[in-house]
Amino acid sequence: MADFTHKTFIKHDDYMTPKSAWGAIQHLVPKDKVIWECFYGDGESGKILTELGYTVIHEPIDFYKENRGDILLSNPPYSDCKNIMPRLKALGKPFVMLMPSSKINTQYFRDSFKGEDIQIIIPAKRINFIKLKDGKKQETNSCNFDCFYYCWKIGLEKDITWLE
Repeated sequence: MADFTHKTFIKHDDYMTPKSAWGAIQHLVPKDKVIWECFYGDGESGKILTELGYTVIHEPIDFYKENRGDILLSNPPYSDCKNIMPRLKALGKPFVMLMPSSKINTQYFRDSFKGEDIQIIIPAKRINFIKLKDGKKQETNSCNFDCFYYCWKIGLEKDITWLE
């Protein structure tokens, strides 16, 4: 158990995105562009996006050294967002990143995107991610944090889009 005086929790970045999370926004992400799913995870996300009708680049390559596709779409490792946000800005490409709602309050997010036209898609409910533990998938039946889809240069009709 974690409390404010003792850090007894373990960082995990092994939460994969369920098909329902990508399906919920497919009407908002253009299908005429090549998607770079830039964080490989277990490899399923690229397959899911392909099933949803996208042309997808999804390979186990280094996000910090590569520059692929027209739009970046991913559920990045949250523990590295401090480095991911400036890299996204440097790439200059449209993106949709599924991250905790609290990320918008971080200094690194502000340093990277303050004054920019960030748009947010708010899911209808919390996303139940798929946990990888010891190489085995475990569906979570509840998530203890809220996520937003953070969008840049996607051109949504509204700055905040609420999903139903």
